[in-house]
Amino acid sequence: MPPHMKIAVAGATGRAGRHVVAVLRDQGHHVVPISRSQGVDVVTGSGLAAALEGVESIVDVSTSPSPDQTAATEFWTASARNLHEAGMRAGVQRLIVVSIIGTDRFTAGYGVAKLAHEQAALSGPIPARILRAAQFHEFVAQLIEWGTQGDVAYVQRMRTQLVAARTVAEALAELATDPSSVPEPQGQPIAEIAGPQAENLVDMATLLVAKRGDGLRIEAVSDPSEPNRAVYEEGGLLPGPHARLAGPTFVEWLNSGTPN
Repeated sequence: MPPHMKIAVAGATGRAGRHVVAVLRDQGHHVVPISRSQGVDVVTGSGLAAALEGVESIVDVSTSPSPDQTAATEFWTASARNLHEAGMRAGVQRLIVVSIIGTDRFTAGYGVAKLAHEQAALSGPIPARILRAAQFHEFVAQLIEWGTQGDVAYVQRMRTQLVAARTVAEALAELATDPSSVPEPQGQPIAEIAGPQAENLVDMATLLVAKRGDGLRIEAVSDPSEPNRAVYEEGGLLPGPHARLAGPTFVEWLNSGTPN
């Protein structure tokens, strides 16, 4: 069994972060949760030096509080810079960053900001590795909530290969605890993880509201003015042939009990 490690998780209270914390703790590692609620701010750097003392690996699953391209880019470039600077002083050996499949295909918005995050992570002094993930199963409920007006939820047409956040967390934990996982392999595609099959987001949203029995009606929307419309609708978010396919399908996850 590999020796137990001290690992920091940035964004520890988020949708993916709490699963990463749980997986690592289940494996016996000492986890340092990094979040503003823990008194650590990756953007300002406040509390970061103390949090990273003795840490061997950082898993960065932090989420920008704003979907705006400029704001999100500023958030992630600042956080990457601070994690590298404080981590280097603390002797951190590797940085693992979660990203989004297809982020390099976006021409505007959140995806462009995420690509800037990848570049900032890979250009720092600590050896880094990127794992691009498909949209989480949990993402469906969030989109329904965002699009709800009265008894109708307007959901973006999207082809994706939904994956459980827990499955992504397990893959991130593997990278964080494997000394050979960094640096990013030169000349090879960035690693991807997705669920076992391609799915239609609108169909999955319809299944979810039926399961909940809340009476919402799902209506598909497609905005011709959306600059990333083709990415969403024509398979730009689907994994490549080298991707790791793992975890339950959306239906299996939905029927496994209370999704979390």
